Amino acid sequence: MYQNLIAGEWLDGASAAANHNPSDISDVIGEYAQASAEQTAAAIDAASGAFDAWSKSGIQTRADALDGIGNEILARKDELGDMLAREEGKTLPEAVGEVARAGQIFKFFGGEALRIRGESIASVRPGVEVEVTRQPLGVIGIITPWNFPIAIPAWKIAPALAYGNCVVFKPASLVPGSAWNLADIISRAGLPEGVFNLVMGSGGLVGDAILNDSRIDGVSFTGSVTTGARVSAICAARGAKFQLEMGGKNPLVILDDAPLETAVDCAISGAFFSTGQRCTASSRLIVAEAIHDRFVDAVVAGIKELKVDDARKAGTQIGPVVDQGQLDQDLDYIKTGQDEGATLAWGGERLSRDTEGYYISPALFTNTRNNMRINREEIFGPVASVIKVKDYDEAVAVANDTEFGLSAGICTTSLKAASAFKRDAKAGMVMVNLPTAGVDYHVPFGGTKGSSYGSREQGSYAAEFYTIVKTAYTLPE
Repeated sequence: MYQNLIAGEWLDGASAAANHNPSDISDVIGEYAQASAEQTAAAIDAASGAFDAWSKSGIQTRADALDGIGNEILARKDELGDMLAREEGKTLPEAVGEVARAGQIFKFFGGEALRIRGESIASVRPGVEVEVTRQPLGVIGIITPWNFPIAIPAWKIAPALAYGNCVVFKPASLVPGSAWNLADIISRAGLPEGVFNLVMGSGGLVGDAILNDSRIDGVSFTGSVTTGARVSAICAARGAKFQLEMGGKNPLVILDDAPLETAVDCAISGAFFSTGQRCTASSRLIVAEAIHDRFVDAVVAGIKELKVDDARKAGTQIGPVVDQGQLDQDLDYIKTGQDEGATLAWGGERLSRDTEGYYISPALFTNTRNNMRINREEIFGPVASVIKVKDYDEAVAVANDTEFGLSAGICTTSLKAASAFKRDAKAGMVMVNLPTAGVDYHVPFGGTKGSSYGSREQGSYAAEFYTIVKTAYTLPE
């Protein structure tokens, strides 16, 4: 039994839930405590009680704690990566890489704790001194998704602690193992009791208890658009600060001058790796007609060679999707695409392997239009669509014709086209000759339109959410 961490104590929950391996559903990883609403309230009470002392603690104390957490994560990346691959279905190399990123994030914010910036500004009134400083927001509720079960928690928890906040953390119910391991490491980092709390359980119970508690000063949420709308409505109604990272329907534009090998590599990596379960995945491949046929043939040839198997097996390139619900959703969208008149060029089939798991072959649609459901809605699986266009202008118009705006990419040898696309793409992140998925940990992450709301995550820009700007005036005697 893996317990919740509340006020420095490991406690059983009101119930427990099994954590299953999507590569082998007979493999039960462990039983994870499910917190009650009362236990969630107790965690919030502990965080609220710990805030005053922690917010005034020395920055070196915070820096040392975060750096130590990062060091342990990095030292154990293979072990923790194996757990991540086992419970989420990401291939082992991808999982180890994600764990390493989590360690780097904690170490980065250990440094940021020592670099909390302020300003001294001259007043318009002679003799008056003006200081602009950043102070901690308060108690932060952190709600994370299942697709990056240690990196996304890291990029929320680390800045929250670095800037002097206390945390109540609710991970996704599908992937409690990575979250528990992270909480275990944090629990031994020397933080005062109550500064960090882990409450596992459902969104309807634990998540709502966090959202509706007036002692939660801010909520950082990553997840679906539907749940994000609920988070925003509840937080706005009670005046709590909130930050949302939601869906994407990301375009990858392939111009006719693009190097074919680069374009194909970007498309396959961006659309299908991590089983397509990334909000930055390249789900719409927008291809100039002069290169279209060669590109499609090369992508089909490439995905035919991808090895779909157990996430932890050597040589696997695509693991299973995360659970039966996600598998059913992917298969439903594949049927929808066919019903809409798209051509299923390859894949989209339920697969059998040595162990019973949620396997599906990567799917590529051709002859699609941008108004089809498969090009409007986030599928969140290894499914991509090709949209043929005449030229750059049509490509940009199609790329921007979406309610989302997280990531956008272009493959081209034209500096003029690349520079124009960086300006024209209505997205928070733009990639040139790179996959739309894959970002650094020390620079801002976030999108536009329906993909994101609030200030950016990661890098020094994280301070915008986790701190309050205070202006102080002094007239020296």
